[in-house]
Amino acid sequence: MGASMRSVTAAFALALGLAPAAAQETFPSRSITMIVPFAAGGTSDVIARLISEQMSQVLGQRIINENVAGAGGATGLTRAARAKPDGYTIAIGNVGTNAASYSIYPDLQYTPASFAPVGLIAKTMPAIALKKDFPAADAQAFLAFAKANPNKVTLSHAGVGSSNYIICKQFLAATKIDVTLVSYRGAGPALNHLMGGHLDGVCDTATSLAGSIGGGNVKGLVVASAQRLPTLPNVPTSVEAGIADFQGEGWNALFVPKDTPAPVIARLNEGLRKASEEPAYRKRLSELSAVIASGEEFDPAYVAALVPREVDKYRKLLSE
Repeated sequence: MGASMRSVTAAFALALGLAPAAAQETFPSRSITMIVPFAAGGTSDVIARLISEQMSQVLGQRIINENVAGAGGATGLTRAARAKPDGYTIAIGNVGTNAASYSIYPDLQYTPASFAPVGLIAKTMPAIALKKDFPAADAQAFLAFAKANPNKVTLSHAGVGSSNYIICKQFLAATKIDVTLVSYRGAGPALNHLMGGHLDGVCDTATSLAGSIGGGNVKGLVVASAQRLPTLPNVPTSVEAGIADFQGEGWNALFVPKDTPAPVIARLNEGLRKASEEPAYRKRLSELSAVIASGEEFDPAYVAALVPREVDKYRKLLSE
């Protein structure tokens, strides 16, 4: 064999030896899609945009948010569950899409086992807001009006099965009033219709409502928190409003399809943790009345244990 032929053979063998290593590309090597299972403008959408921007900087690849609204978030989560488990499709979920929905939609195309958690992002405070000219000065006046006019008051939410729908159910269970619930494809459209005076109220989170309440576009009625929120100093807590049973805490977490490789999940988790350390990001979430995850809440194992507890909790609530 001539020298030139030996060189070619050696080069070919070297290429074969390197091929497996080259195939195992460093994650991520291209852009990532984050499925947001609601229309733009709601709590999940706002938090998704903030965390994706920060994680993009940490991971060195762009994270593109895709709003996939419908069925209280089930349409988007179905797409996420069916995505290739390679880390390039992730989803932001919440107490509605990843816990309560299993008790509402018996024909869901996914189960808790369809996803692997990446980690908790943030916790949120439930709140109720009314159109600015609603004829009630406070919560007790609102309840008196609703009881005197059964099913005439309209409260909106982001779709049956959404976390906002759960807030409505919690509020009605605590107040024992009869209202008409109006479903939308996201919190953003529901809030827009409330500001337009087409609805009496909305069930949402302080994260989504703070700007509109502060701007005088809607009237804050109550927040389900132990203390008044710095961003909503004039909105009473549920205890102050005489609705002590209206308690709860929402959450948002990142999920990937099951069978996503552990190293990929670990890299995404690292991106989430480091992104959450950014001062500007923390300040922005604080301004939106959201509480950033901390400690073990970032762990995939924490979310994996949280989900079944929440499923059971809301199964009981929704069966009442």
